[in-house]
Amino acid sequence: MRLMLAAALLATTAATPALAGPQEDYDALTERYWQWQLEQYPTLASSVGVKDHDDRLTDMSLEAMDERTRTSEFFLARLRAIPGEQLTERDRVNKAILERDLETAIEGAQYGQRLINFTNRSGWHQSIAGLANNLTFRSAEDYDNYLKRLAAYPAQNEQAIAVADAAVEGGYVLPCTVLDGYAATISGVIGEDVTTSRLYGPFAGERPDFIDDGEWARYQARAAALIDGELRAAYDRQLAWFEEDYLPHCAEAVGVSAQPGGAAYYAYRARLMTTTELTPDEIHQIGLSEVARIRAEMEAVAAEAGFETREAFIEDLRTNPVYYAETPEELMRYVAREAKKIDGLMPTLFTVLPRLPYGLAEIPAEIAPGTTTAYYNPGSPQNGIAGLYYVNTSKLDQRPLWEVPALTVHEGVPGHHHQIALAQEIDQPDWRRNLFFTAFVEGWGLYSERLGIEMGLYDTPAKEMGRLSYEMWRATRLVVDTGIHAKGWSKDRAIAYMLDNTALSPANIEAEVNRYISWPGQALAYKIGELKIRELRTLAEETLGRDFDLRRFHDVVLGSGAVPLDVLEGNVRAWIAAEQAG
Repeated sequence: MRLMLAAALLATTAATPALAGPQEDYDALTERYWQWQLEQYPTLASSVGVKDHDDRLTDMSLEAMDERTRTSEFFLARLRAIPGEQLTERDRVNKAILERDLETAIEGAQYGQRLINFTNRSGWHQSIAGLANNLTFRSAEDYDNYLKRLAAYPAQNEQAIAVADAAVEGGYVLPCTVLDGYAATISGVIGEDVTTSRLYGPFAGERPDFIDDGEWARYQARAAALIDGELRAAYDRQLAWFEEDYLPHCAEAVGVSAQPGGAAYYAYRARLMTTTELTPDEIHQIGLSEVARIRAEMEAVAAEAGFETREAFIEDLRTNPVYYAETPEELMRYVAREAKKIDGLMPTLFTVLPRLPYGLAEIPAEIAPGTTTAYYNPGSPQNGIAGLYYVNTSKLDQRPLWEVPALTVHEGVPGHHHQIALAQEIDQPDWRRNLFFTAFVEGWGLYSERLGIEMGLYDTPAKEMGRLSYEMWRATRLVVDTGIHAKGWSKDRAIAYMLDNTALSPANIEAEVNRYISWPGQALAYKIGELKIRELRTLAEETLGRDFDLRRFHDVVLGSGAVPLDVLEGNVRAWIAAEQAG
């Protein structure tokens, strides 16, 4: 099977469509590319207000994956054929960004790890369960299309399982240690009462005005029957497959380098996630340096709080009940108050604010115990859907209140919501608005935590230690992620390293280490991106002196949407030069 898989991977790059026809106009080619993206990813189309594919789900088959790679090669070749001197400066930059994105996608298709189609915290079964969050329901057709998508799920489930079976055959499997509790994320989606499932959510509220009582009852009955019948069978099928066919083959080694071609794949992931040429060894050393710096700052804060050692302060922060909410509602009220406080400070840091608001929600119960502290789900200006800051309200004795300020500026504003909502509004082609460079997006999120200092959010030693612990969390990621995937670290060693250096609770640390194991390289993006933004801010401050305007600097950083870090540096240097000339 491994020889067959290798042949399939080679075939992927050998069947590029012929470059027939005359050289294409840049605008026409990139529009053609965007329309292809919408066709390939129907739920993306729906999220940006394009209704043409509302009744479809993404084809997750290996054949579709191979065809996407061949088409990416076609677009890359046609794009490279367009002379740069014919383009505006903005189009030249965008052309280079698209070329880079296509190149990395094509390179990624050469690795067998592309067949790993779920992580310990995500999967196709969770994607369909949360699909309604990003859809509009403003007509009977919207409800019909949603039901058609639910009806299409069993076939998609079979496609995904077939790809995962190929991954098992090739030796590309997740480690056993990260899969505890994963079965519950499958079995927990549809309970005994299907009307409590997220899948049923669009039919659980009040009847919309454009549907009469009888028709609404029929919609509800169709949805309940579909979920209780075909979808329950699909979830049962996936659960049985996971427990009987996948788990017995899970990997003992936690590092991806133990897999066929794993070391080369991890080096690729490091480049992809950081948008740099840094090697895993170089990233590991950056992490060690940052850990030492932050640890010294934590010791100073502990002394200020009256503790003899950093460790004594952290022990108090982890165990003192005064720092913990007693109910989910208490935690959500605390987060909401912090979020509104930050909202009122935003004009001090930016001249441009997005129009789209964001809300708060609890992480779904079936995934909360094994997932991270919080996450952000983008909204859609086109569909009138706000962004959502999801908070984990499970294991309340592991969710300290002193981490809420840093958590909220990262996930809400000025972090993910502010950055992503602005990117959705900027004057750029649609395909550019929807590119996601992790080093930029997560680097900005971590940089936003530091902005909390200027916003006065860390007004107690506990909150300041919370900020430092979060920064340390991202610094230790550089060490732990590279340690696991490039240096042969065990899971226990990674956990011990994070317990020693951060103030995170043990439950959070284990969940995080499981995430790094199952999602190689993603954790490298945060600190590398943040360090670049801080470096560019220092450059601007030192170059411009008293003429430096922090609000305008932030506007420039965010003004082109998500970009690779070298493009960001070019943008900031051009702005500095313009400020000097002006």
